[in-house]
This record gives sequence, C-alpha cells and structure tokens, in this order.
Amino acid sequence: METCPTHCFAYSDRDFVSHVCRSEWCAQCSKAGLSRFDETLRSGWSAKMRQGLFRYELGDLQTRVLPGALRFVAQLNILRGTERRKPQEISSIRQHFDAKQFNFNRIHSDEIVFEMSKEDGGATGAEPPWSCERQRSHQDGAGRMLVVINVSPLEFGHCLLIPDPALCLPQILTPFAIQIGMESIFLSSHPGFRVGFNSLGAFASVNHLHLHCYYLDHELRIESAPTKPLVPDKAFHCMTDFPPGFVFYTEGEHLEGMAATICQLTDYLAERNIAHNLFLTRGCPPKSCCSPSVERSGVRILIWPRLSCFGAKEESAFNVALCELAGHLPFKSREDFDTIAEKKVKGIIEKYLLPEEAFLQLEMELAKYLQTI
Repeated sequence: METCPTHCFAYSDRDFVSHVCRSEWCAQCSKAGLSRFDETLRSGWSAKMRQGLFRYELGDLQTRVLPGALRFVAQLNILRGTERRKPQEISSIRQHFDAKQFNFNRIHSDEIVFEMSKEDGGATGAEPPWSCERQRSHQDGAGRMLVVINVSPLEFGHCLLIPDPALCLPQILTPFAIQIGMESIFLSSHPGFRVGFNSLGAFASVNHLHLHCYYLDHELRIESAPTKPLVPDKAFHCMTDFPPGFVFYTEGEHLEGMAATICQLTDYLAERNIAHNLFLTRGCPPKSCCSPSVERSGVRILIWPRLSCFGAKEESAFNVALCELAGHLPFKSREDFDTIAEKKVKGIIEKYLLPEEAFLQLEMELAKYLQTI
C-alpha cells in the first residue's frame, strides 16, 4: 500500500464548526454550506465511486421512518448484505492482530481518500503547511490517520478512519482514535455526519483498528434523547431512552482529556470482555430534549455495552452494531424493510443488550471508576 496518499488534509481547532442546525437543511444542503472537511470528503468519495472502486453502486437508498416514539430510520440496502466482505473469525474481544488475515495494509492505494493531520500552530487555508515526512515520524500512531473508502458502503460518504495501518493495531480503541473521531464531527458543518466503532464481539468484521464515518440525512432519536447524570464533572451520563447506554458530551473543549477518559472506560469494558459499540453525532446537551430546529453546538458520544457475538448466526433483517443501536437500520431484504414495526425492531435489538440487572451493576461500577481517575 502507498505510504503517503496524494492528498493530505491538515486542520486545526480553528476549523471546528461551533454551530450546526438540525433542520431540513441537511437533506438539501448545497456545496456552499459545507465545511472544507465536508467538501474534501464528499468530493473524494464521489470520485472513487465514479472510478468504480466500490463493490456496488450505492444510489439513492429507499428510506422510511418507522412509526413510533423511537423514530427508527430504516433503509433498504440489499447489496451491502450480499456483497460485503465475509467477517473474520473472532473469538475474543482482546484478540491479537493477525497479519495472515485481511487487514488494511492490503488495500489498494486508490482506496485512500486523504490523510488527516492536525496542525500545532493553527494555520488553515486551501493548502496548509504539512508534510507526510513529519507525520511518519509519529511511531505511536498519534498523528497519522488515513481516510479510506468502505468498499461496501452503508450510506453516502461511508469511509473508514484508520490510524497508521503499519502499526498493526488490533480493534481496541485508543485515545488518538477517539480524539480524531470527535474532531471529525467538529470539522463537519453537516448535522448528519456520524462516526462509530464496533469492538470485537460487537460485529466488527476486521481486527485492525478502524472507525466508520458516513452521512445520514435524517435525525436520530439519540441526538435529543433524555439522560441522567452519573459523573457530571466528567460529562458522563446515562441515556434513559432505548437502548440504554452511556453518554459523554462535549462542545469542543479539552478533547484530548475527554478522549483519554472515554478510552479508560472502553478499556475497562475490554479488560472485562464486555463487547461495546460507540457512536458519535451532533446532539443536544445532556438532560434536555430539543426540537429538530435547535442548533447542535456539541457532540454526543454514546457507548453501548452489549452481549458478545462470536460466530453467532446473523439476523435476517439487520445485524445489531453501531448504526442499528443508534437508530439507523440498514435492511437486507425488501420484505423486512416494508413490513417491520418498531416493536419487532426493539425485540431484535434487546437480544444483544445486557440484562437490566447487569447493566445497572455496570453503571454503578463505571460511575465509581470514573470518579477515582
């Protein structure tokens, strides 16, 4: 694989977008309303689609919002169910990286959209000062992030965020990966830009550290779902809506420290062999419910501990991973897409959640743990 992609995207905190409005704008957004990050990602992804680098043409996915309080967003994406790469055999949440299996060092260089780098000095512009040589000097991976197309896309702009592939990191979150995930959301002016992570045992299909990112032009319930505080000084809350999970919230300050805190929590889960999914989205501050027209100045980081799935039979309608827990349901068949109701969706998701007693026990443990670090 090419070690230095042709296009290098440099940014600083000055590129962060403070105010994003959750409205119908996102379904009709024009290029003039997009950030430099959005323009780079969307145009690069579209160019790769025209080059025929994907396993299928995505097209305009048929979409409907299921009736009910949870407002599940259902999409028909049959080809992803049939054409995506077969998931690797996983037996442990902390499974070691195996160079013999597929990994992102094997991808073709044409699949790279760009490489991200954060500038220390804050200079921005069309061609910010940056060099791949400088980036390669970061041997710990904290500095080099590739943005690569997902050849079996869920939605428009579906890419993978991959910390330096040459480091051969297993699919366990690092502070750097989490920080870049948050920064990517703040770099976007589009309220439908999302980032997520599947741990091993939570439907991660490749044991090589990566996050997903994509655009979805529909509001998700988790953006405004009510929460209760657990450790307020760590911005740590619990979502009281379905499905139950944990929430961090930030408006862009002290992202490095928050990333470290979130990683301590996910490390706690991994060390106890608790599978988990993470999802980042623009959202309302905790403890409040807001309407679709309210600005989204901050980012919600949601973490769902869940039952592990090792070699389990896949669901016929949809698998339960990062986007499904967030309320975005890519369906594998038209029959399920046309007929499924909210009650059945909840029933499928509940099979993968921790039992209520186990979740409440974990909630107490995590709150106590975060108070002591």
